[in-house]
Amino acid sequence: MNLKLIAPCGMNCAICLGHQREKNRCLGCNYENPNKAHHSKCTIRKCMNLKTPRFCFTCDKFPCRRMKQLDKRYRTRYGMSMIENLENIQENGIRKFVASEKIRWTCPECGGTLCVHRDSCLECGKKRRVVRDDLD
Repeated sequence: MNLKLIAPCGMNCAICLGHQREKNRCLGCNYENPNKAHHSKCTIRKCMNLKTPRFCFTCDKFPCRRMKQLDKRYRTRYGMSMIENLENIQENGIRKFVASEKIRWTCPECGGTLCVHRDSCLECGKKRRVVRDDLD
């Protein structure tokens, strides 16, 4: 996995359906994608409070209202927390995070990269185990 595929919000773009699809493929949030409307509208990507490295945890308002909303949606629908991803990056560094993501999101059946937005491997169809966080 490419380090540049980790978005400022903590999303691993390598596991995003937009990045994995063949047609009209998204390069990832850290790449300029003039044909991707969500890139130009994303308040997190455009945030002026981000410092180097450009991750939300560098902001004094972390986690902001928008980040909390996004995190709750992903925890509820996909069993993945962007806030936990960012805390992991902050604590252990980007290289360790990417190494752990490679293990976490590799299909045990075929070795392909799993998609966070689907409950089964796009390559072989094996169901992936989705862990739902307790939202209370």
